Amino acid sequence: MVIERETIGTGAPSTCLDCDVKLAAVVMLSPAGYYVGTQCDCGPYSRESQYYSTEKKALEALSSKEYTR
Repeated sequence: MVIERETIGTGAPSTCLDCDVKLAAVVMLSPAGYYVGTQCDCGPYSRESQYYSTEKKALEALSSKEYTR
């Protein structure tokens, strides 16, 4: 379940309120796996997608813009 304004897709700001960086979706890696998220100068900002088992699957989701939480 995604909480309203938890992701950019559900209304979170698209610019970091602390460092003023415009956020863009990229593939990121965490201990849970690869995901589509955003990052600013402060660090990771949001997780926009589910986790993927491979970087290739996450890149495919990003390029097709077919990702959800």
